[in-house]
Amino acid sequence: MTPDQGRRAAAGPGAAEAPVADAAGNFVDTLAPLRMRPYLRLARLDRPIGSWLLLMPCWWSVALAAVAAGDALPSPWHVALFFVGAFAMRGAGCTWNDIVDRDIDGLVERTRSRPIPSGQVSVGEAAAFLAAQALVGFVVLVQFNGFAIATGVASLAVAAVYPFMKRITYWPQIVLGLAFSWGALMGWAARFGSLDPPALVLYAGAIAWVIGYDTIYAHQDRDDDALIGVKSTALLFGARTRPMLAAFYALAVVLIGAAGAMAGGGAWFALGLAAFAAHLAWQVWRLDIDDPDLCLALFRSNRDAGLILFAGLVAQTALR
Repeated sequence: MTPDQGRRAAAGPGAAEAPVADAAGNFVDTLAPLRMRPYLRLARLDRPIGSWLLLMPCWWSVALAAVAAGDALPSPWHVALFFVGAFAMRGAGCTWNDIVDRDIDGLVERTRSRPIPSGQVSVGEAAAFLAAQALVGFVVLVQFNGFAIATGVASLAVAAVYPFMKRITYWPQIVLGLAFSWGALMGWAARFGSLDPPALVLYAGAIAWVIGYDTIYAHQDRDDDALIGVKSTALLFGARTRPMLAAFYALAVVLIGAAGAMAGGGAWFALGLAAFAAHLAWQVWRLDIDDPDLCLALFRSNRDAGLILFAGLVAQTALR
């Protein structure tokens, strides 16, 4: 019996109906066809927050480019393309992550109910689904100019190595930041066909933001991670997480503010940035690393923080 067959046998006939531990009560578990549920869980459509967090730097970059170009509004076409692309590529990335981490996931309480370790999907089926999602992402990518296409292709190397980083470094969040912030380059590249200092500084600011929020997320698993030898900034920072989080969030605000100023952002951008900074400060104030439910709630709240900043950038273009 192969490992995949063993997982399926252990899971039993109702495996496709079994929700992932930290994602109960969503549309996938209640409305989606039974045969599709394991695949939608692989794509994390039962927990779309990660797709939103991947999308935020894309939308920031589209709006920042509109500010720099003097456009009346960010390109609606680019906004829509990045929305589809973010959900497709986050799903592909999570599927790849689950294939690589299938044995580790089976040892962690929060992740052992994921489709592969629980036997809902075989590795071969997951690989085929990964290819299908990547194809959707490719179709989106080729709608942009040649420079943006090349920039997008370059991101695949970072995304491919991320799942392995937790095995060798306490800073896998840096690599996640490199991958999840790539959209900060893409929106600018799609508008101008180049990468200029505002986009690069925005990218650096987004990386700092990702390191911060993913450290909060990692505190949910730190006990299991310590037992099985998986590394993270949550384990590295430990009781020093609050000041380290404050430092990374402050760096994010400073760098994003600098990017906006370089692109010609004015009062509306500054107002959005101030509200974004206030939201991040609230997260630092509320943080309790020993409360997994609160850590998850604070992590999820970063979608709202990202939308606040995006609203400020849009207002800067529309109301300048």
